[in-house]
Amino acid sequence: MSPRLLLVPLLICASTVSAQTYPAKSVRIIVPNAPSGLADVSARILAAKLSEATAQQFIVENRVGAGSTLGTAVAVRAAPDGYTLLAVFDSHATNPHLFRNLDYNTVTDLAPISLLVRGPLVLVVNPSVPAKSVNELVSLAKRKAGALNFASVGPGSPARLLMELLKLEARVDVINVPYKGAGGAITDLIAGHVDAMFPTISTAAPHVRIARLRAIAVTSEKPSNALPGVPTMMSVYPNFRAESWVGLLGPAKLPPDIIARLNAESAKVLALPDVKTRFAELGLETAASTPAPFDQWIKTEIERWGRVIRAQKITLE
Repeated sequence: MSPRLLLVPLLICASTVSAQTYPAKSVRIIVPNAPSGLADVSARILAAKLSEATAQQFIVENRVGAGSTLGTAVAVRAAPDGYTLLAVFDSHATNPHLFRNLDYNTVTDLAPISLLVRGPLVLVVNPSVPAKSVNELVSLAKRKAGALNFASVGPGSPARLLMELLKLEARVDVINVPYKGAGGAITDLIAGHVDAMFPTISTAAPHVRIARLRAIAVTSEKPSNALPGVPTMMSVYPNFRAESWVGLLGPAKLPPDIIARLNAESAKVLALPDVKTRFAELGLETAASTPAPFDQWIKTEIERWGRVIRAQKITLE
């Protein structure tokens, strides 16, 4: 028998063994964003449950900087052995359009494992703004062109991109007021220093419930259980859909058996009732997926937000 033929079953056997023994040591999940953010919170919930399920520690490591590209580059350069993973959110799909010289290719240099969670954002206004619906807010913006101020958090943030999408869909002129973080933006919105914003539901809901902010519409296809009675943006503008999301990836060339193991274990975690409840409290739903649909999700997000970024000439400012 040819030595080459003898090698085939040995490779198959080695792959099976690696799948059965992985993980044999601690695993780090790089979060290229600040602690307490959406990706960080999601990664920590997942890591705690994966540690229990595998009897190995999954440790979250925040590598912040350069609009989340620094930590992503670290994951890209890591050995594709399953011991360095990456948890990303929305900005992962907008960075290719905002950074001219990324150190990596967003699509080909990372291996998708699973989408983890997804959830809508919400258009909120300060209660002093005389608008209780999308149509009323748009009418106000048209009557007072350039008078309404929208808070945003960075040029590639959902808050900024959704404001730009509203300008495109409704053909209105509103002013962007950039902030370094969502906390400062929400504080100023409540104080009336800015008029409106598209924050995550988890950020806005506590203030909506005590009437510090008024919820106008959510950005998902269907109304959110976290904000009962609040309509969708799509009810006015059919193309207006967006969700915050978090997904798990690894370096390119991550072995398929390890991807399959991580995918299966993640799906089990996301199906746990207490995990579903925890994310629901944050205005999110668990969204386990196989690698191929998650890969397509990323590509679709890159293409969709690329159109908005190009149309509105958004740059890193």
